[in-house]
Amino acid sequence: MIVEFLSLFCLGLCLGHEDEKKNEKLPKPSLIALPSSMVERSSNVTLKCQSRIQNVTFILEKLQDSGYKREQRSAGHHVEFLLTDLKLKDAGTYFCSYKTMASHECSEKSEHLQLMVTDYHDGRVAPSIKTDTSIIILTTFSLLSIFLLFISVLFIYRCTRHGSSNEEPTKRTSHPKFSEQEATDADLSKMERISILTEEPQEVTCAELNTKVPSEAASVPAEEPAGSCECATPKA
Repeated sequence: MIVEFLSLFCLGLCLGHEDEKKNEKLPKPSLIALPSSMVERSSNVTLKCQSRIQNVTFILEKLQDSGYKREQRSAGHHVEFLLTDLKLKDAGTYFCSYKTMASHECSEKSEHLQLMVTDYHDGRVAPSIKTDTSIIILTTFSLLSIFLLFISVLFIYRCTRHGSSNEEPTKRTSHPKFSEQEATDADLSKMERISILTEEPQEVTCAELNTKVPSEAASVPAEEPAGSCECATPKA
């Protein structure tokens, strides 16, 4: 009776220990690229997946391709996946995990590894993440709008600059005309003054004197002063 009880107790302990192991998550492995995560096209690269548990089956997957899956068993702590003759389409995000051979329980996924494949002809790098088309369209539209705005501002600036440059010569040509006219008027006024000052007095005839001063001729005695001039009458 006692032996049966002890057997059942030990069996319960073992089952409980197994349940605890099942509830515990397996530690996630690590993934690295050798010799580098950036390689040239047509070259080779090794993806090394490593864990702290032995005798497991490692699984290599690709984030952009749900159908990509490679498995490899290992008696040690790591395994190496060799990728040969790389193409631009081989670039992407890789990760690995493992499962135990006894329980086939899967571990957590490793950290993502970004693999970039360069084209040695033009130096292009193959995109590893799908590009959002809406972002490309929005960026293109923004750049086009900025370019059109720049062209408009430049056109307006050139028009205003051309208009101001046309007004300046007009002003410059109008000022000399006014200055020339003023100088001409000043010269004419000076010439008039000079002609007035230099004009010789006109000769007054005896007939004009007689008509201008009749009263003086009546009041003054009829004496001819010496040296008086006689008015000559023109001969018929």
